Amino acid sequence: MRFLADLHIHSRYSRATSKDMSPEGIGKWAQLKGIRVIGTGDFTHPQWFQELGDKLEPTGNGLFTLKKEFPATDVPESCKAEVSFLLTAEISCIYSKGGRTRKVHALVLAPDFETVSRISASLAKIGNLSSDGRPILGLDAKALLRIVLDASPDALFIPAHAWTPHFSVFGSASGFDSLEECFEELTPHVHAIETGLSSDPPMNWRLSALDGITLISNSDAHSPSKIGREATIFDTEIAYASMRDAIRTRKGFLGTVEFFPEEGKYHFDGHKACGVSLSPAETRRHNETCPLCLKKVTVGVMNRVEKLADREEGYRPDHAPLFHSLIPLQEIIAETLKVGASSKKVARAYLALLEQLGNEHTILMDSPLDAIEAAGSPLLREAVARMRAGNVRIIPGYDGEYGKVRTFVDSEKNEAKWQMQLL
Repeated sequence: MRFLADLHIHSRYSRATSKDMSPEGIGKWAQLKGIRVIGTGDFTHPQWFQELGDKLEPTGNGLFTLKKEFPATDVPESCKAEVSFLLTAEISCIYSKGGRTRKVHALVLAPDFETVSRISASLAKIGNLSSDGRPILGLDAKALLRIVLDASPDALFIPAHAWTPHFSVFGSASGFDSLEECFEELTPHVHAIETGLSSDPPMNWRLSALDGITLISNSDAHSPSKIGREATIFDTEIAYASMRDAIRTRKGFLGTVEFFPEEGKYHFDGHKACGVSLSPAETRRHNETCPLCLKKVTVGVMNRVEKLADREEGYRPDHAPLFHSLIPLQEIIAETLKVGASSKKVARAYLALLEQLGNEHTILMDSPLDAIEAAGSPLLREAVARMRAGNVRIIPGYDGEYGKVRTFVDSEKNEAKWQMQLL
C-alpha cells in the first residue's frame, strides 16, 4: 500500500512548539495533510510519554491509534482517514571528539513502549529528560546509537537533518566529514539519514559514500500546519516492521516529498544580522567572512555538500528513488491572494479547497488542474502547475532565514487579476 509518513515532529513539551501539538491535534493535521503514519515525537519526555500511554492504543503491528475517547475533531469528510502513530524522539548530543565540540541530533524510532522505557532509563542517567521534549545530553552520538541498539534490535537510529550547520552529523559548525568518523565500528547500523529542509536527494547523490544510505525526509514540525511539509513515501504494509525493513533495505521505499531546498533556512551561506546571503563561491571569495562586518558567516548546506562531494552536480545513481519538490498549499494560496500565509483569508481558502478536493498532498500532487481551478481560481491552477513543473523563482535561505519560493512575479499576478476582472 502506498502511503506517506512523517516521522520527525515535536510535541508541545519541546521548546518553541505550539500548544496544539497534542495527540489529537497531531492526528487532525495528519489527516488534513494526507499523512498516514505520523511520528509521536519527544517520547523521552516523561509527561508526554504518560500522555501517549493514556491516549494511544496499540494496533498490534508496532503502531498506535488514538483511543476513541480522544478523537481528532473538525476534520472534513473529504480528508478523514485512519492515522497511525509511530513512537519517535529527537535527541541532541553535545560532546567533544577529535579536538572539537560536536553537536549531533538524532531521530530514534521505537517499536513499543517497552523499548522507549529502556532508552529513557539509560538517558535519564545522563541528563534531565524533563527539561525539554528534545533533550540535550552530554553524550557521544556513537554512545547514543549503542544505547538504542541495546534497547531493541528493532529500533532505528537516524541522523537528523544531516546537513544543517549547527546540530547535525555533517554540519559545517560541528559535524564530521563522514559517518565513519562519527560512528566508527557502529556505522553499519546507520541505514538512513534525514536530508533536512535545506537539502534534497540530488544534493546527497553527489556523495558516493551515501550510496548505501536511505534518504528519508520529515517535517520536523513544531506546529500542526507544518506537519507533512516533507515526508517519506512507502509502499508496504502499514506496520512498524515493514517500514523498518523498507528503511533498511529500500524495498518498499518509494521516495520522498521535499521542500525546494533553497527554501530551507540554511541552504546558502550568510550572516543574518547584516542581511548578507552568499553562494559558496562568494563565501570563498570573502574567506568565509561577512563583507559588511567581517565576522565569520554561517556556512550553509550547499557549501558543505560541495566540500564533501566526489561527484558533479546533476549526478543521479541508478535506481534512485523518486522525489517530489512541493510548496506548502497555504503558501501557494497566500501568494495568489497576496496576503500572509497565516492570515484568516488563507485559512478559509485552504479549508474550502480541502473540503472539495481532499487532503493537501492529494491537491498538490494528484488533483486535476481543472478541478483545482474550479475549487479555487485560474491563478491557483497556474501556480500548482508551475510548482509541479519546477518552474519557480527562489531566493535561497541563509543563516536561519527561510528562503522565498514564488510561482509568479508581481507583474504576472497583477496581469492575471486584471484579466479575471474582465471575465
